[in-house]
Amino acid sequence: MIVRTLEECENSTRNINGGNWKSVRMLLKEDNMGFSFHITTIFAGTETPIWYQNHLESVYCISGEGEIETTADGKVYPIKPGTLYVLDKHDQHLLRGFSDMQMACVFNPPLIGNEVHDKDGVYALDADPLKA
Repeated sequence: MIVRTLEECENSTRNINGGNWKSVRMLLKEDNMGFSFHITTIFAGTETPIWYQNHLESVYCISGEGEIETTADGKVYPIKPGTLYVLDKHDQHLLRGFSDMQMACVFNPPLIGNEVHDKDGVYALDADPLKA
């Protein structure tokens, strides 16, 4: 059994700051569950281009408000507490935080833990754990 608290993960190397966001990675590839689980905060007043070419992601908004825009078609979807969005087609998108948004995120395949977005908004498939 794996038991962790958000607080202990926040005070460890599992807390990654990506500039416009921070991601507390509570469950990672090394935990052998086949997915990773994160509590991510999208900071107010930010816009982040993201394109998970190598991962599928589902995101549930716990608190805060913002929007997601799919860049292929320009559709904009509001995000508020209780909203789930799923990037099931590796959707390239813009994520905007109107206020700090706390999100619960699941990635498949799981993240190693040190990933940050490259210039295209992509996470590498298997980031180098020595660079964490």
